[in-house]
Amino acid sequence: MPYRAPLKDFGFLLDQIVEFDQVRQTDRFAEASPETVEAILAEAGRLCEEVMAPLNRAGDLHPARLENGVVRCSPGFAEAHRAIAEGGWLGIAADPAYGGMGLPQTLASIVNDMMSAACLALQVNPLLSLGQIEALEHHASDEIRALYLPKLISGEWTGTMNLTEPQAGTDVGALRTRAEPLDDGSYAITGQKIYISWGDHDFGGNVCHLVLARLPDGAPGTRGISLFMVPKFLPEPDGRPGARNRLRVVSLEHKMGLHGSPTAVMEYDGAKGWLVGAPHQGMAAMFTMMNNARVGVGIQGIGVAEGAYQHALHYARERQQGRTPLSASGPIIEHADVRRMLAVMKAEIFAIRAIALANTVAIDMASATGAAEWAARAAFLTPITKAHGADIGVEVSSMGLQVHGGMGFVEETGAAQYLRDVRVTTIYEGTNGIQAMDLVARKMSDGGETAFRLLQEVEDCAEAARGPLPDLAEEVWQAAESLREATEWLLTQELEVRFAGATAYLRAFARVLGAQYHLRAALADDGARRALARIFITRILPEHIGLLAQARAGADSLYALTDDDLAA
Repeated sequence: MPYRAPLKDFGFLLDQIVEFDQVRQTDRFAEASPETVEAILAEAGRLCEEVMAPLNRAGDLHPARLENGVVRCSPGFAEAHRAIAEGGWLGIAADPAYGGMGLPQTLASIVNDMMSAACLALQVNPLLSLGQIEALEHHASDEIRALYLPKLISGEWTGTMNLTEPQAGTDVGALRTRAEPLDDGSYAITGQKIYISWGDHDFGGNVCHLVLARLPDGAPGTRGISLFMVPKFLPEPDGRPGARNRLRVVSLEHKMGLHGSPTAVMEYDGAKGWLVGAPHQGMAAMFTMMNNARVGVGIQGIGVAEGAYQHALHYARERQQGRTPLSASGPIIEHADVRRMLAVMKAEIFAIRAIALANTVAIDMASATGAAEWAARAAFLTPITKAHGADIGVEVSSMGLQVHGGMGFVEETGAAQYLRDVRVTTIYEGTNGIQAMDLVARKMSDGGETAFRLLQEVEDCAEAARGPLPDLAEEVWQAAESLREATEWLLTQELEVRFAGATAYLRAFARVLGAQYHLRAALADDGARRALARIFITRILPEHIGLLAQARAGADSLYALTDDDLAA
């Protein structure tokens, strides 16, 4: 079934919910006028509907493959990537000095949402390039920026990130890849990296790898890690790709989903690379790319949820089965439980999409104003966007399969692909458990100031809604108070106790934020959006009660079980 870009929803969120006006009122983003935004999103929507969406199924059925050391991509992917590049979609938020548009990150994120819904396997490629562009803008030397940024922004070259190694996994500090200084100021990079998305392709141009490695005098752990640019082809003085570098794709992973996205095992055998940032400061530089990717991965989950929802809605409208409350023999959308699933799917997507766009608005405001409060808000919302966005992607895709009934379990309907493709989003760029731990530890290092500020905004919104929507307003206000009390308790606990309840706490926070945004929507629109808000606040928000009980359950019961108990 064809994908349709939800442009009306995006416009409503920008205008009524996440206060995008404050972004366009800054000097930096003054060009993001309503007319410009509308034109950009409409054109991006057409690209996603007409070019990318038709490739989604083809990428699943005809995976990328490795032939004689060359990665051959799924049919149509090279042409679609060319359309993405020629449309300038890699440069929306990039520095105009290197060919970018310099527009807000919020707009780039909406484009990524639509691309993820249309064809996630292909969208992974530009998402990685976007993250690399930001990392180079912040940390690379003038020479590296001048050489690589115009090529990456134009889409002529593509970017990757190389962190994980077979023995290291999430413990990046245990990496063994080494970097030896060479006489010309470059470095010889030797080691193996795994799970490298889009580690190679046959699109042409160059593949630019950002690789974490340790210099000879690098200390153990993450403090001794440096970051290097290691291109597939060594650039000539005029910037054209020259000789092949000493790196290769060893194999491609056989994955549950995302078959059209080649995930490579990469081997570096004295490959030439150039230092990005200061020696031994590689994690700081890589975290710029990782934070960009974490928001992006959460948005991937949201986009796939949208695709799965549209797929399920189309099927429910067409599938005739049994007597319904509305007719003797009607489509299954008339059955109460099917309608419940579709309503929950739509309500979930609106809530997490609002959280993600509030996150990107904070990123844009921090960038435009330099205000610490905006930076703290963006940092706090990032693990929520990543983890909850990915979770909702999985849950909505699973529910979409359920709407299809038995046909959802049959691959030909395409419903299962959404679930298989999106499942990895809860794992890569830091598992969702790691995001939750980050939220209750590093993001609470301000004594909970940012959390309490957000909760005050929820309560202010509820107070404003007491007149027109007293029942919904009270539910949201009480939920915010419960979360406030749990936050106060959490701040008094040791880290292990916080970590034991972190996943539940993050989800509870997402539920309360989502309820606030639905309440705002209900205040702005007394029609369908008010009805959808009632679905979220009465059917989904109550989950926060059980979640907060889990968050406060402590760690003792977890460690009371021995390894042998768990094996029994």
